[in-house]
Amino acid sequence: MEERGALRRLAGLGAVDVGPLRRHRDFRLLFAGQALSFFGSEVTYVALPYQTFQLTHSSLAVGLLSLAELVPLLIAPFIGGALSDAFDRRRLIQLSELGSGLCIGVLLVNSLLPNPQLWVLFVIAPASASLYGLLRPSLDALVPRLVTAEELPAASALEGFRGTLGSIAGPGIAGLLIAGAGLPAAYALDVLTFAASLSALWFMRSVPPPLEAARPSVQGVVEGIRYAWSRDELLGTYGIDIIAMFFGMPMALFPAIAEEFGGAGVLGLLYAAPAVGSLLVTVTSGWVGRVNRHGLAIIVAAAVWGAAIAGFGLAPNLPLALAGLVVAGGADMVSGIFRMTIWNQTIPDRLRGRLAGIEQVSYTSGPLLGNLEAGVVASLAGVRASVVSGGVLCVAGVVLAAIALPAFRRYDARTPRSDSPLSGVL
Repeated sequence: MEERGALRRLAGLGAVDVGPLRRHRDFRLLFAGQALSFFGSEVTYVALPYQTFQLTHSSLAVGLLSLAELVPLLIAPFIGGALSDAFDRRRLIQLSELGSGLCIGVLLVNSLLPNPQLWVLFVIAPASASLYGLLRPSLDALVPRLVTAEELPAASALEGFRGTLGSIAGPGIAGLLIAGAGLPAAYALDVLTFAASLSALWFMRSVPPPLEAARPSVQGVVEGIRYAWSRDELLGTYGIDIIAMFFGMPMALFPAIAEEFGGAGVLGLLYAAPAVGSLLVTVTSGWVGRVNRHGLAIIVAAAVWGAAIAGFGLAPNLPLALAGLVVAGGADMVSGIFRMTIWNQTIPDRLRGRLAGIEQVSYTSGPLLGNLEAGVVASLAGVRASVVSGGVLCVAGVVLAAIALPAFRRYDARTPRSDSPLSGVL
């Protein structure tokens, strides 16, 4: 009997904890709606750069598309965070998703024209990025209101699981749709998923702001920035992720690499491969609650990401290239789970929206700048050189950051700060 109990406990460490979904109705609705919405967004995530590459035949143009998205993503999250701390977070998500669905509708109409216009892509991309910047802080700040503090690591893993499913199915379906039915079918599917997500949000209860919530203001945004700057563990999560994504983000090069390995069908596999690695981590994420050195876990995961990206760039064939991306995706998910756990377990509710805005700037600006960097280096030194050099620089940057941030490296969840929402709970 003792052996069977030990085996059950061991199996529990290697299985995703679905307890938050069983126990909380609104978390279930949010989970289901965002799963559909994210799946559709991943379809567009492949279709948009693919259409840009087809219209221009330039990896630099794909990188510039990321630059067009960067500016609004450096501004909108601060506004979205301030609004999230002052208003109903569910309502803000609804309005943002409605606007995003309309933007994808414009891409659908443009793709149906005899001569689709490139400028439309460069208008809609930053518009969609702005809406995402308004949405994401409310989404991140909403989850801690829907589950208990003890369930936050499991909820983070479930959110990662949801994201990886979308990141696998979305690009895979996108590749098939683009190759078979064309770009309009891909955009149309995304529009339908936004409609489904809005339906799920409709059935959720409202989530009013905290009683001590402040009205949106520049002073409130500055307060959030000062709080983040005072927290070494938060600075570490931002800095490590930006370094890893800036140097090790090769996705702007996927259309060019796909042509080398076989075309549009391969493109979907390249986009989906990192999500396969993420899925392998999330479906075996029962162990995450046993890890307390979250900072060290993030550092190791970011270094593995860089090494795997370098391996992807050196791969002589498609199977090895996909294997490198799978390892990279798994490492990125480990980093993401523990970054999200640090954020959710240590930030007071009255600041969660504004801090979520800062978090979004950190984890979206890195990939966008990384795609631009990859496109520029590829135009100067070649696609493979861009990928490999980025992976190597990522590892070096992470090591230097770990040395420069000893408090982050030593962070232990068993000793929460006095202003942590979990103080007195653990």
